[in-house]
Amino acid sequence: MKGSAFSRIREVNFDGLVGPTHNYSGLAVGNVASMSHGGLLSNPKEGALQGLAKMKSLMDAGYAQGVLPPQQRPDVGALRDLGFSGSNSDVLARAAVEAPQLLRAVCSASSMWTANAGTITPSVDAPDGRVHFTPANLQSSFHRYLEPQTTGRVLQAIFRDEQCFAHHPVLPATPAFSDEGAANHTRLCGEYGEPGVHLFVYGRQAFGDVRSGEREPQRYPARQTLEASQSVARQHGLTEAQTVFAQQHPDAIDAGVFHNDVIAVGNGPVLLYHEMAFLDEEGTLDELRAKMHTPLIPVRVPVEAVSMEDAVASYLFNSQLLSSPDGTMTLVVPGECQEREAVWRTIQDLILAGNNPIGEVIVKDVKQSMRNGGGPACLRLRVVLTEAERAALTGRVLLNEALYTDLTAWVERHYRDRLAPDDLADPQLAEESLVALDELTQLLQIGSVYPFQLG
Repeated sequence: MKGSAFSRIREVNFDGLVGPTHNYSGLAVGNVASMSHGGLLSNPKEGALQGLAKMKSLMDAGYAQGVLPPQQRPDVGALRDLGFSGSNSDVLARAAVEAPQLLRAVCSASSMWTANAGTITPSVDAPDGRVHFTPANLQSSFHRYLEPQTTGRVLQAIFRDEQCFAHHPVLPATPAFSDEGAANHTRLCGEYGEPGVHLFVYGRQAFGDVRSGEREPQRYPARQTLEASQSVARQHGLTEAQTVFAQQHPDAIDAGVFHNDVIAVGNGPVLLYHEMAFLDEEGTLDELRAKMHTPLIPVRVPVEAVSMEDAVASYLFNSQLLSSPDGTMTLVVPGECQEREAVWRTIQDLILAGNNPIGEVIVKDVKQSMRNGGGPACLRLRVVLTEAERAALTGRVLLNEALYTDLTAWVERHYRDRLAPDDLADPQLAEESLVALDELTQLLQIGSVYPFQLG
């Protein structure tokens, strides 16, 4: 993407701020990193600062960077719904004794992974010329099922102008419509302002006869259904000519690839993917080529170069793929990619040296997130916006030097640098979090979005 078009229509990466209750509780079944680090000490302050440092470095490099606030945690209201009563301190103390797994769930800071916040269609692809949002129901895990209501309020608070933005209801929170958001959705196009093709990747089909040749994973659950993906496409007014629905390889899911963005990443016309990303690799690529308005540039990583174990451990494919004004692309990878020899060699010899626009790799330390199973791509929600749509945003959410300075100081004031699972019952932690979030909404100028603010 070159020239003035780059400034007019841009992809903005809205990163999620790591919340004050960031902890390692091992809640995510099928997420190898989350399960293997359960019970360890976390450092919420370091996690939040690592996330902000990544945002600032990309902002400094000229990329458009936004910020999304964390959720209200602990979610004491959820515990009350489940039968715990008394003061907040009583509820937390009783849950810690009677149902510690529920206490861990309502304290999860998983909303930092805003790739799961929802699915976005830019205005250039929508029949009404507006940007469309559908928050993900995240029904496959209880700790994430708690997020959509607040996520919807946050998105509506920031993208408030009805002339520019359209918001859709969350899909029914049932297994048939299990939806994990943009982590299973990739828009491929030429330049951002050109029509795109939407690649929806699902793990299983809920209704009707299973498509020929398809099968489901056996070890870990498939979190995205075909029916959910089709429903979001309908909500956004996308046509058959604009969409491709592909099944994720079930063997990849069983290896710990719980979302498609752990095994593939796309941007513009480039699709960087592992050989095991799609059950029907050739069919998926053929359909993309047939529907795209610009030639697809597939960058295939064979299993001989990067094993499934190395792909999951390094999160090579959970990297951010960003377009530069000069038409080249930058791949932002987690530091773990340098720790796996085969992965780092593949980056140098296959990706950077290959016939594709990827010309630079930036390494970022996001270890606090990675230990819970979220790399650079998990931490951001991609929203393509025109200049007018960016001007229509409400609040102070596009990162600049002043906002970065304010957010860093806010973290330093309010976050702990050590948190063990046993600390989650501390009523003081809950109070600290409310004070911090109330201040944050004022700092971001987004109004009241949290349950405690709404009464």
